Formats: sequence, C-alpha cells, structure tokens
Amino acid sequence: MIGRAAAGLIAAALLGQPAAASGAVPPAKDSLRLATWNAALTRRGPGLLLRDILDGDDPQIAAAVEVIAAARADVLLLTGMDWDHGLVALDALAAALAAAGAPYPHRFALRPNRGMQTGLDLDGDGRLGTPDDAQGWGAFAGAGGMALLSRLPVAAEAARDFSGFLWRDLPGALLPEVDGRPFPSEAIFAVQRLSTTGHWDVPLDLPGGGRLHVLAWHASPPVFGGPHDRNLRRNHDETRFWTLFLNGALPFPPPEAPFVLLGDANLDPLDGDGIHAAIQQLLAHPALQDAAPRSAGAIAAQGPNDAGHRGDPALDTVQWDGPRQPGNLRVDYVLPSAGLEVTGAGVLWPEPAAPLAEAVAAASRHRLVWVDVRLPAD
Repeated sequence: MIGRAAAGLIAAALLGQPAAASGAVPPAKDSLRLATWNAALTRRGPGLLLRDILDGDDPQIAAAVEVIAAARADVLLLTGMDWDHGLVALDALAAALAAAGAPYPHRFALRPNRGMQTGLDLDGDGRLGTPDDAQGWGAFAGAGGMALLSRLPVAAEAARDFSGFLWRDLPGALLPEVDGRPFPSEAIFAVQRLSTTGHWDVPLDLPGGGRLHVLAWHASPPVFGGPHDRNLRRNHDETRFWTLFLNGALPFPPPEAPFVLLGDANLDPLDGDGIHAAIQQLLAHPALQDAAPRSAGAIAAQGPNDAGHRGDPALDTVQWDGPRQPGNLRVDYVLPSAGLEVTGAGVLWPEPAAPLAEAVAAASRHRLVWVDVRLPAD
C-alpha cells in the first residue's frame, strides 16, 4: 500500500520524473491526449473528499494524484468524483496535481443527478428519501459526480447539459414494466431523468482556432435494480442515448466534429451483466472510431472470475476480482470522432513489477484510459 507519508512526498517524487520511469507512456509528438478515469474520489458524506484532499495524508488520494500526473493527459474526464458548490474539492485536487507537476488550469463540473432527491418513491419499495429515490443513486447531493480537467480553455458558456432529459422521452426507452405498465407508475416517469450521473457536451477551445467537443457520461451499473431490471434497462438507455444523439434523433443536434465521447459506460461489449447491444452499436457508429486501448497489466491480472469471458482481456479497464464479482471488464471508453487521426492509445495498467503498479492498484479498481489524437490542420 501507499504509505500515509506519500501525499507529502508526491510533488518531490514526480517533479522532473520521466514518464518511462513511472511506467507511463509519453504522448505522441504533436498529439493531444484525451483520457477518462473512474478515480473513486468519493466519500461517505458531503465535504469529506475536500477534507481528505486538504489533510494531505490520504493514501488513496496520493495514489490518484500520482496516476494522473503520470498519465500526462491534456484532457481528462474524472468519473466517480464528489461534486460540491463552487467546485472547492476539484480546485483542491487541481492544486495537488499542480504541485506534482501536472497543472490543469481549466476545470469544469456540473451538479450530478446522483443524490438529487425527488421526494418520490422512484424504486417502488414503499420508502422515501433513500439513495434509490434520488435521480441517480447517491447518499447525498453531489455524490459520485464527474469533473473535467483540461489544459485547453473550457468554453463553459457553450456547454450543453442533457442531464435533465427524461428517461421516458428517449425513443424506444426500455422503462421497467409490470403487466405492460411502467413500474412503479406513470407519475414517476414524469420526473425520472435518464442520466444516472449526467450527459454533457463541453466545448474546448483549440490553440489554432475551432473547438473540440467533449461528450461525457457515467452510466448506472446494470445490476442492483430490483426484480424489474430497472438498472439494467437504464444502463442500456444511457449508452443508447449517444447513438441516437449522433444520429440526430433527439431534440438537440449533435456537435460538429471534432469531438470525443468518453466516460464510464458500466457496460462491456461481450462479458458481464448488461444489454451488450447498446455498447456494441455505439462502438460501431460511423461517426466514431474505437482505437481499442490495451495494456499488458490487464492480461497479467486475469483471475478465476475471468473464466469464460469472450472479450480480449488486454482491453479490460476495471479489476472486479472479489467474491461474486463479474471479473475484469472493459467499461471505460475514449472514442474520438471518425475524422481525427489516432496516434496512440492505451490503458494505464502496468504489469505488477512496474514502478507505477502500486499506485494504480491503490487508487481505484478502474484504470485510466487514454487516446492520443492529431487534430486536423486548418
């Protein structure tokens, strides 16, 4: 494990440290590195993440800072990070990253649906005010949100937040049903949003002019949804949202290229729980390209829970190897628009002997996924 003193040593350890020494791959020349990571920067109550960042002795946060600094991403979407008013925790994290030699002067986050109470019994269990009665599962407002760290300026005034889009308004929505009726009631789906966390379109200003649109989301896991498969259906529809969006089949137009779609789908194309067709269709969308980021560490991490998996283990992005776990899966994605030239891609999952392996394992069960692109010349 990373020791408690590691937080105070991170800046000294990483300043000037070459990427090869940390096990990270340096970005390709003249490329922009786009990345996503479920960093598990969540805590049990509001304000606790900020407390732990400012204390400077939390080993998981120290490991997360080390991983982000080593990744050298120009644009990084963090999923699984608690949100607060004023983005105080995000700013504190950015300060820690800057001290570690990884400055991110531009940051963006919106209040997530997680923990946003509705006052209704959304899951039909007869109780009110539970985490399941929030727009997205969460014990408190802002639990487990998303945050964007960028070295490119964020055009926040032009950002679009689709997180209020109602589930029932998605064409062909797979609403949970009993006897052909939405469960628990029509009234529930008059307020139930599609997004568990959020769906965003955030433009970034490019150095040579123009913008790169970041399309971000973090879907519900397709399990723990009760006998009516609420989470399974919602997970499918949260991913299918993007297919319909890119097809121009929703009330808001898709962005002009270039763009990148990235986040945590909680859905593997072949293995584990979920309706795999949703992510298969997205990966095959003609407006996108899948660089199929890989790692040697994922192959080395195969265990008994992976027996019978059909997918390529080198593509896995999360290690779920405990009792009753589904095994390692590919659930985190970076999908550039089709016109971008991909110059490199990978999953930051070092082999066990690599210098960065300890920090990667200590930070999160998920692994950071990155794709390098070369933007088209004007």
